Amino acid sequence: MRGYWLVKADSGGNVDAILAINSGSSTLKFAYFLGDAEGYDRLFDGCAEGIGSDCGRLVVRDGMGRECEVLERMFSTQSAAFEQVASRIAALSPELRVSGVGHRVVHGGRELTSHQRVTTKVIDTLQRDVHFAPLHMPASLELIRATERLYDGVPQFVCFDTAFHQTMPEAAYRYALPGRYAREGVRRYGFHGLSYESIVRRLGFELRKRAVIAHLGSGSSITAVRDGCSIDTSMGLTPTGGISMGSRPGDLDPGVLLFLIRDDGLDVDSLEQMLNHECGLRALAGTGDMRQIETRAAAGDADATLAVAIYCRSIAKTIAGYAAVMGGLEQLIFSGGIGEHSARVREEVCAHLAWMGIELDAEKNGKDASTISDKASWCEVRIVPSREEEQIAVHVRAMLQRELCEMSVA
Repeated sequence: MRGYWLVKADSGGNVDAILAINSGSSTLKFAYFLGDAEGYDRLFDGCAEGIGSDCGRLVVRDGMGRECEVLERMFSTQSAAFEQVASRIAALSPELRVSGVGHRVVHGGRELTSHQRVTTKVIDTLQRDVHFAPLHMPASLELIRATERLYDGVPQFVCFDTAFHQTMPEAAYRYALPGRYAREGVRRYGFHGLSYESIVRRLGFELRKRAVIAHLGSGSSITAVRDGCSIDTSMGLTPTGGISMGSRPGDLDPGVLLFLIRDDGLDVDSLEQMLNHECGLRALAGTGDMRQIETRAAAGDADATLAVAIYCRSIAKTIAGYAAVMGGLEQLIFSGGIGEHSARVREEVCAHLAWMGIELDAEKNGKDASTISDKASWCEVRIVPSREEEQIAVHVRAMLQRELCEMSVA
């Protein structure tokens, strides 16, 4: 085994690890890592699903990917689910100690633009800006407090999905609204930043100068990356904007929202519920699960076929727009659950972009190979799995190391 930084076996055989927590609106992913500059190994990972419903499920896997715990029960909140996680990990590996905890937080609001240690001021700022992501932020704040109780005295850090997009120029993030709204924080923030960071980091020198990364899943977004930095992205003030998604509509004519309020009588809460849970693929095909939609489309279902067409068309339009912004496109990268596993979506998206010289190798695309473009393609097309939890661990390690350096200098 490598000589890991932050791995300190004491006389009792205890081992320190970094815990990465990635919470969604109804899910909780987690991973315990050992790692250093050479790479990261998972000791345990897993996911709690169906949080807040009657059919919750928790799966814990060991470092080899084998299921070592499966619990079928109701979890009322992410915090309740994580209490079970901490309990099961303690039982499975009593020698494991946590030296740092990193939390994925969807939105840093107006002021928190970089990954940082959790302090009372940070919590107060997140609480004040909870309106930027009301479906995610309350659960994240509750989870941070619960983790502080479970791992008393362990440093806690927040890693923001919005941080990667701080390099966007004002022409990309500014909305054409009166200036007072910009001063209040109404702007394009962008999301899935930890996913994009993980892809940029892992590609390293293989990342081309002008690239587009498509993170396609239940939530989908696309980012233009030039010289490794975000210069434009599809999601905006909130994760509901951009391309169509599993249950979110993506960009809408503002007049549609006015119509729904005036003519359909929707209030703010009911409108928010609809935009986040009743639109997108679910509205078009009755489900947000692309696997089910593709199966139905292959059988000739008209609604499913239309849903795939709208989804792929919106992706291709955004990619083409970013090619225009960057003055060309050298690399197209697919990631996320759909991006990594749906050959049909990748094929349809790239078919729309054939005029740009993009050509897929059908066999490689069908096998989800790492590089799926044909040799004759003017643009390289790749599949790179998203590793958000590992990216959180990378940031936590760096912040802990920086704190140790600062303490030694002092």
